[in-house]
Amino acid sequence: MLEFWICALALIITVANVINMRVVRLNGAASVFESVDILIPMRNEEANVEACLKAVLNSELLESSKVYVLDDASEDQTSDLISSFKVHKLQGSALPAGWLGKNWACYNLAKSSNGDFLVFLDADVRLHPYAISSALTKMNALNWDYISPYPKQLAGTFIEKLIQPLLQWSWLASVPLRIAEKYPNRSMTIANGQFLIIKRSAYEQIGGHSAIANEVLDDLEIARLLIASGFKGGVADGSSVASCRMYKTSEELINGYTKSLWKAFGGTTGTIAALILLVMTGVIPYLGFGAPALFIFLSRVLAAIKTKSNPGYALLHPIAILVLLYLIVLSSVRKSRGTLQWRGRVIS
Repeated sequence: MLEFWICALALIITVANVINMRVVRLNGAASVFESVDILIPMRNEEANVEACLKAVLNSELLESSKVYVLDDASEDQTSDLISSFKVHKLQGSALPAGWLGKNWACYNLAKSSNGDFLVFLDADVRLHPYAISSALTKMNALNWDYISPYPKQLAGTFIEKLIQPLLQWSWLASVPLRIAEKYPNRSMTIANGQFLIIKRSAYEQIGGHSAIANEVLDDLEIARLLIASGFKGGVADGSSVASCRMYKTSEELINGYTKSLWKAFGGTTGTIAALILLVMTGVIPYLGFGAPALFIFLSRVLAAIKTKSNPGYALLHPIAILVLLYLIVLSSVRKSRGTLQWRGRVIS
């Protein structure tokens, strides 16, 4: 009976979010007259440099913008490729103790720039020319201090198609976004560092990335600090203006998820609770194929349609959950053994 009500609640929240979620639309773009700095950290990104920077440099309706790209000790052709574009190129410095690589790179990018708005962007994100201007237009209309337009998540391999849709579904089915906006708190804060825009004044007031130097979930922690400090903001559907393919191989996906899943639920107790909840909603209901399974299936389909992914993979939800359970356990095991790495660096 408990599974029935949990799964029903997940469907209700999903329906509410699909209807009410903030959306960054192409036709909502207007000229942005404030200064905008686009900040892109890159480490061994030779496969992404050209497509990423071409898209960014084609941004429109930004009256005063600069692009800063930091080469974070790349061991491939990233540095040379960055140099072929008209951007402000920064060379990453040695990683200090107590810092994770991306956080240190973002800190230095922000410190080197001076725009009114900071646009943090991952190298694997592809922006429409109106992506930044439309996101800033929405952000200003809502009187927000930050906005996280969630890109469309692209998937190529089978494991990507299983796991990637769970990214959006997990919060679309569990966090009532409009309630989170009205009554902001840490547990209901959602953000995605792939494409994240913050007012510089707010960023500096919370201490920027220096306040989360060793946090593996940097995007969430930045957003949580902003909310805790009284600033306003939230996630929005950015699937019309941005896309991202996070991983190209199964090995990349496994390493990418295990680097942070150990921290995703707050600690050991939270992780155990998350494992139990995932089994209750993603495995047990499918053993009987009753109403709870139908509720979760419908929530997956609605989330997929909203975020422009393939709803057909909702049929494989229990398999996706089993893979996710494996990744959570593997992440915790690797963390306990001190073997977590990302892009050649140990995550302590």
